Amino acid sequence: MVSEMKYELENHLIPFWSSLKDEQNGGYYGYMDYDLRLNRSAEKGCIQNSRIVWFFSEAYRLLGDLKCLDCAKHGYEFFRDYCLDREYGGVFWSLACDGKILDATKHTYNQAFAIYALSAYSRASGDPQPLEFAAELYELIESRMRDPGGYEEAFDREFRPVSNEKLSENGVLAERTMNTLLHVMEAYTEFYRATGRADVRQSLHEILEIFLSKVYDPKKGRLGVFFDREYHSLIDLYSYGHDIEAAWLADRAAEVLAEPRWTHRVCAVTQMLEEHVYREAFDGHSLPVECENGAVNARRVWWVQAEAVNGFVNAWQKQPQRKEYLEAAKRIWKFIQRSVIDRRQGSEWFWAVDEKGAPYVGEPIVEPWKCPYHNGRMCMEIIEREIDGQERQFREIGVVAAKAV
Repeated sequence: MVSEMKYELENHLIPFWSSLKDEQNGGYYGYMDYDLRLNRSAEKGCIQNSRIVWFFSEAYRLLGDLKCLDCAKHGYEFFRDYCLDREYGGVFWSLACDGKILDATKHTYNQAFAIYALSAYSRASGDPQPLEFAAELYELIESRMRDPGGYEEAFDREFRPVSNEKLSENGVLAERTMNTLLHVMEAYTEFYRATGRADVRQSLHEILEIFLSKVYDPKKGRLGVFFDREYHSLIDLYSYGHDIEAAWLADRAAEVLAEPRWTHRVCAVTQMLEEHVYREAFDGHSLPVECENGAVNARRVWWVQAEAVNGFVNAWQKQPQRKEYLEAAKRIWKFIQRSVIDRRQGSEWFWAVDEKGAPYVGEPIVEPWKCPYHNGRMCMEIIEREIDGQERQFREIGVVAAKAV
């Protein structure tokens, strides 16, 4: 599996995304339709740009390929010159193809991915400036985008609160979301790894407390998704992909903190998340996207499959006796190879396929949410975990063994 993912990373994902470099206006082209027609005039999502910077930064760190560092630098320079709001602070939601402001919304989720990307690019390049920008964004989130209960969601350009359509789905309008909290945690984990700042460590403590006591539902063994301000769940929605992703990202946060009181608490919850997703969602080859009010949405979305591979490998590495988790990861990877990777020349992965592996015709190959963050991260995580060679190093994390990254 490791050698296959290394091949996918080096010979498919990196060449595809490198080919989308916009040499005229900077950044990366933002849209390719199902028929592989590239729209050079499409909007450029700032989340998408941040994720591409992160991808190439991490690919360079892993592979040492200077072409990846050049691609990361290209994305970073566009981010620095256009995505950052030099007047009011923060990161815009989206830009026109030439860098002009298209949507000036300041979303907490978006700021988090910028911190994630900037931390990775600074680590890859050795340039301290991106980390300085990340610090400004961290301080902005903490001072202007949170309240005593946690993190707020959406704001206008001048940081006046606005409704949260951008991170709300399934007919609800959420004041708080699991998704935003999850990715603030992810971003702060990498920012703390890069800086060791005591205030970031404290922020991670507070996020994990919310995650464990407010977002996790112990009666159902899963996470809530959309909430009102007091964390009352707005919908009976089981997001399989988010739960398995959250499990390994929470473990990573606890691992970076390296505090027994947190590793014990986090691991107790993440083991439940992993077990429930395996038992209730894995069908022997793949994962459906979600279950709402007891009705399963059978679409096999690209990112859900990628995160399931990461999540089940992580679950197995904590509990090596649970070989069914490793087998699940391998079977999902085979499903991805067989059905989700688009073998057409000049394409990447399908957005979604059905349970039999047939693609949903008409869904784009590239758009503001479709980028190499999930599938690229899957490849790099599995390569770094070295599962084929059984060269894992374990340390005690909670009551089980977990890999030290």
